[in-house]
Amino acid sequence: MPPGLAKRLSIVAPSVTMKVTALAAELRVRGEDVISLSAGEPDFDTPAHVKEAAKRALDEGATKYTAVEGMPKLRAAAAAWFARAHGFEVSPDEVMVCAGAKQAIYNAFHALLDPGDEVILPAPCWVSYAEIAKLAGATPVPVLARAEDGFAIDPNAIARAVSKATRMIVLCSPSNPTGAVCSEGVLRALADLAEFYDLWLLSDDIYRSLCYGEVRFVQPATFGPKTRRRTIIVDGVSKSYAMTGWRIGFCLAPPEVIAGMATLQGQSTTNAAAVSQAAARAALEGPQEDLERMRLAFDERRKLMVRALRAIPGVTCVEPQGAFYVFPDVSAFLGKRAPDGRLMDTDVVLCEHLLRAAQVAVVPGSAFFAPGFVRLSYAASLESIDKGLSRIAAALADLR
Repeated sequence: MPPGLAKRLSIVAPSVTMKVTALAAELRVRGEDVISLSAGEPDFDTPAHVKEAAKRALDEGATKYTAVEGMPKLRAAAAAWFARAHGFEVSPDEVMVCAGAKQAIYNAFHALLDPGDEVILPAPCWVSYAEIAKLAGATPVPVLARAEDGFAIDPNAIARAVSKATRMIVLCSPSNPTGAVCSEGVLRALADLAEFYDLWLLSDDIYRSLCYGEVRFVQPATFGPKTRRRTIIVDGVSKSYAMTGWRIGFCLAPPEVIAGMATLQGQSTTNAAAVSQAAARAALEGPQEDLERMRLAFDERRKLMVRALRAIPGVTCVEPQGAFYVFPDVSAFLGKRAPDGRLMDTDVVLCEHLLRAAQVAVVPGSAFFAPGFVRLSYAASLESIDKGLSRIAAALADLR
């Protein structure tokens, strides 16, 4: 018998969102008419000029290794992109290119956290923060926001969670899964906390271009040099440019942090794919009209999904301010039974029921530290959203 798997895997859970998406795809292969409202992936195609740039790059030889930190021209383009977005100067040596924003977060956690450190996670939050922290030997400390407060972060609750072992606070605004956007007041309070307790702020900005109505995105690094020096900004092209499969993310951090992350990446993936880097450069430097077109389409879908969810008896739903997720409370259906007698004792079982009975894939809230909720993605067509919510309404009505 071989000696078995590493012990570290025993503390890490597989990604629930990826599991649900894979199961939905498997059912489709079997011929079932499954509607996926689970994936955090735009259904739009990558802009044409980006794909053309990739084709040209292949013809010009973008098939070799690049520098670990990324192609110099892409690092410079990303530095200029960050500077335009946030209004402060950015040097290319403060920027690193990774194989997706997830790798940037992985690299940052492993470069900055030691075993025994604690990472505060305002929750509900993305499923991978806690697991990546565990892999780095750190302890995730979720601090749950309340639906009745619009899932707004409470700085006082964050302050109460700080201990001598705290090393980092992670922010994601707009939020995955709630769509909540942090106000400037909340962010200033968290920046003050980070300064007082000498903590890192990791700001996951992957959804920053997707805010709706009068809501605006605020980056805490704009508050001044002291906050900027302790802020790690993670961003990328996946969500805003519909480039999830290209796997390009960026990290903006102090040069010494970038150097540490590059050491780690040099011993793992080395560089992000050369052709993807060429495509990402075209995305950052080329026409930006597609971003607004997609944002407006997401906004229309957001409104439809919220209306449809609020029309379902027993479902309560906070209107999201950004990203492309809705996070309704479905706890009224827990404890009920399906027509086949199966007890809906957890949100996981409820999501399994919706996949079987309604053929709609959604993600259980317990994956985000919020049992009793489910996450639905409106990165899907209006037709799919309308049909999917009609099926969900019927399946929930059958529970007794």
